[in-house]
Amino acid sequence: MKKPETNKSQSRPKRLAVLASGGPAPGINSVISAVTIEAINRGWEVLGVKDGYRGLVDDDMKQLSREDVDWIHFRGGAVLGMSRTSPVQGDNLEKIVATIKRRGIDFLVTIGGDGTAFGASFIAAETGGVLRCAHVPKTIDNDLPLPEGVPSFGYTTACHVGVGMVQNLIIDAQTTRRWHLVTTMGRQAGHLAIGIGKASGAHLTLIPEEFGIDGATVDKFVSIIEGAVIKGRAEGRHWGLAVIGEGLVGALKASELEKLPDAGRDSFGNIRLANVALGTILCDQVTRRLAERGIDVAMREIKLGYELRCADPVPFDIEYTRDLGYGAVRFLADGGTNAIVVVDHKKRTYVPFEHMRDPKTGRPRVRNVDINSENYHVARRYMQRLGRRDFADPQQLARLAAAANTTPEAFKSEFERLVCGEPMDFDGPGEKRELKLN
Repeated sequence: MKKPETNKSQSRPKRLAVLASGGPAPGINSVISAVTIEAINRGWEVLGVKDGYRGLVDDDMKQLSREDVDWIHFRGGAVLGMSRTSPVQGDNLEKIVATIKRRGIDFLVTIGGDGTAFGASFIAAETGGVLRCAHVPKTIDNDLPLPEGVPSFGYTTACHVGVGMVQNLIIDAQTTRRWHLVTTMGRQAGHLAIGIGKASGAHLTLIPEEFGIDGATVDKFVSIIEGAVIKGRAEGRHWGLAVIGEGLVGALKASELEKLPDAGRDSFGNIRLANVALGTILCDQVTRRLAERGIDVAMREIKLGYELRCADPVPFDIEYTRDLGYGAVRFLADGGTNAIVVVDHKKRTYVPFEHMRDPKTGRPRVRNVDINSENYHVARRYMQRLGRRDFADPQQLARLAAAANTTPEAFKSEFERLVCGEPMDFDGPGEKRELKLN
C-alpha cells in the first residue's frame, strides 16, 4: 500500500539563520548564544551564517547546536565572524534570496547597526515577505536611536575597558610629568569619549556635540586644551590627560577641513574624515603654543578604539544581550517582522526599522550626547577646564596669568572668548533646588 505524500514544508522544523555584520562589539557571542538556545528550545533549527552577509551571498553557514553556543556568552569577538559585505551591492541580493530559498530559511536575526537592519528589510521584501526578520542593534559608539537611557549593547563594556586603560595612562602622565591626548571611537557622537573621560577622571574631555551646528575651528580646540594645561599648572599640576572623540573632526567648519593636511577624498569628493590625524595636529599645535610662552610640555596622542571592540563583555552586557537574543526569537515566534529589539528598563519592546532613519533626509538617525543633561553637566564640573569664574575672580586670574607667563589682562583677552555664553555653574555653585522627600 502506497503511503500518502506529506508536505515537506509542513513536516520540517522551522529554520532560523543568525548573523553579525559591521564592526565587533562586546556581547555579540552572547546574542548568538541566546538566539540559538531559545530557538532550539522551540524546536527550530538554527543556522549560523559566517562572516555576516557574505555568508548568505556565498551560502557559507553551519547548523548550530547547544554545545556550540553554551559557553560562548562570556567571550568577546564573534564566533561566526563578521564582515561589511553589503547585501544590496551588485547581484548580492539575488544570491542571498537564492540561498534563503535553497536552505529553507524562515527567520533571520541580524546583529549590527542601521545598515545591517535595512539590509535585512531589503532581503525580506525581496522574498515577498516570506522571510521574517528581527534585528538586535549594536555599537560601542552608543549612537543608535534607542529610547533615552537605553544603551546599545557593548557600550558599557567598551567604557569599562577604556576607563581601565585611561586610568593607567593618567598614572603614566603623573609619573612622567607629561600630557596624554586620548582619541576614542565615536565618529558621530561623543558618548564613548564622555563616558570614559568622566569615569576615569580625565582632566578634559571634548566631544563634537558641544560645538553646535555652526562648527568649530582647530584654533578653538587648541586653545581649550592649552587653557586646561595652564589651569593645571596654576594648581601645581604639570601633567594631565585629555580625551577627545574622533567625531570632533566632523564638528569642524568646512573651511577648517580644507586647511588640514590632505587625508584623501571619497568617490563623491568629500574629505575622508577618518583619515584626518586631528589628535596629532592638536598635540603639535598645543606644544608649540606653550613653547612660545616658555613652557616645555611633552604631549602625545594615543588612539583608543580597536582594543575595546572584542573585549569580554561585563556582566551587564551579558545579561542585556541574553534578553535581546531571547526577545528576537520571541518576536519572530509571535509573528513579528522588520523590527529592532529593545529592552527598556527590563521591558521588551520592538521598534520598526523605519525609526532608524530620518524621514526628511533618509539618513540614519544619530543619538547625540545631550549637553543640557545633568549627566553632561556633572562631567563638565569635574574637568580641569577654564570657566567663567576663572575670569571673574581677580586672584584666580592672576594665578592663571602667572602660570601662562603673561599678564592678567593679556590672559583674559586671549582666553575669555572660550567661555562666553557658557553657564556659570559649569565651574561654580549652581542654583539651589528644592529637595523633596517622599
